[in-house]
Amino acid sequence: MKFGGTSMAGTERIRRVANIVRKQAAGGNEVAVVVSAMAGETDRLVNFCREANALYDPAEYDVVVSSGEQVTSGLLALTLQSLGNKARSWMGWQLPIHTIEAHAKARVSTIENDNLVSAMETGEIAVIPGFQGVSNENRISTMGRGGSDTSAVAVAAAVGADRCDIYTDVDGVYTTDPRIVAKARKLKAVTYEEMLELASVGAKVLQTRSVGLAMKAGVRIQVLSSFVDDNATPADDHPGTMIVSEEEMNELVERGEMERQHVTGIAHDKNEAKVTLTRVPDTPGSVAHIFEPLAAAGINVDMIIQNVGRDKGETDVTFTVPLADLARAQVLLDDKAEDIGFNRVITDSKVAKISVVGVGMKSHAGVASTMFSALADRGINIQAITTSEIKVSVLIDEDETELAVRILHTAYGLDADDEAA
Repeated sequence: MKFGGTSMAGTERIRRVANIVRKQAAGGNEVAVVVSAMAGETDRLVNFCREANALYDPAEYDVVVSSGEQVTSGLLALTLQSLGNKARSWMGWQLPIHTIEAHAKARVSTIENDNLVSAMETGEIAVIPGFQGVSNENRISTMGRGGSDTSAVAVAAAVGADRCDIYTDVDGVYTTDPRIVAKARKLKAVTYEEMLELASVGAKVLQTRSVGLAMKAGVRIQVLSSFVDDNATPADDHPGTMIVSEEEMNELVERGEMERQHVTGIAHDKNEAKVTLTRVPDTPGSVAHIFEPLAAAGINVDMIIQNVGRDKGETDVTFTVPLADLARAQVLLDDKAEDIGFNRVITDSKVAKISVVGVGMKSHAGVASTMFSALADRGINIQAITTSEIKVSVLIDEDETELAVRILHTAYGLDADDEAA
């Protein structure tokens, strides 16, 4: 079981979490719980690091920011004990959770589970701080913002859990953002591949790395809400959304428990920026000269368009980068202007990426044309396109984001009927 920052924000909410955990243990389950820091606490700790030293040592940064989860894990263990349960906290270095790569963005390599499993077998509830582990140098390490989801999936894999329940401030995965489309429907199940795509193109329900790890390790995830009253349906009755393999999804469809949709969901992301380089030499290697310095600086490039060549052996190249990296990307490109040979850089931060996702696309033609026609009918201009086997994404003007999401949600038949809505 994993609980996020909003679920752990204060002693009253921690007591509610303790009651949810207690019910699972009372049902005969061996339970491990991974917790995030209280909402806003990690931001506060990050600011302390910046104030102490703007060029902070990442290893000491990890010591500071990991303390938020240490507090909530201890508090939850204490609260569970007050309710009559056996419980104890386990720090990342006590299990230990071994990590590799750099501080502040570490990756789990192995988890030593013998002591943890032995304690759980005695009926003791294990409470584990999310987002933290121990490096090869025996220093505290953290897995980057949102890393508690990854911690939970890693622990679930290590103990061979039947399921990993991710409790959050939403009650499942929806066909799109319910704040934009009132008729968005909660999905009973989504495949790993679909959730990976949805998470990568703007859906904020789960961290992308956690879904990738779950797919690799075969961990079944359930997304559900921790904001429930005492009479709510138990988690074992699956009130949330299950993230499962395509094989399990096919079984659900065959049993009549799920309908097979060509499109599973619509996601949007306003954290994109468009960059256009004009009059780039239309010669071999020119494009490599553009993207090599961006890659070296760790700036991810998403959509790429190379326009039809001009008469003078020149072309325009357009691509997108994360909005937060736009200023850095522009400086890098200006520095390399002579090497690349372009005329000027044109940027646009007022764009949004709209994506349709669904494994049904693999066997069904016409998904992309439906998207393009629906947007054209409402006068929405497409600035760039990118595709994968189960996703089509387009770049549009940011002001048309909500309208585009609503249009596409209806175009693909995803709207709930009036009774369900």
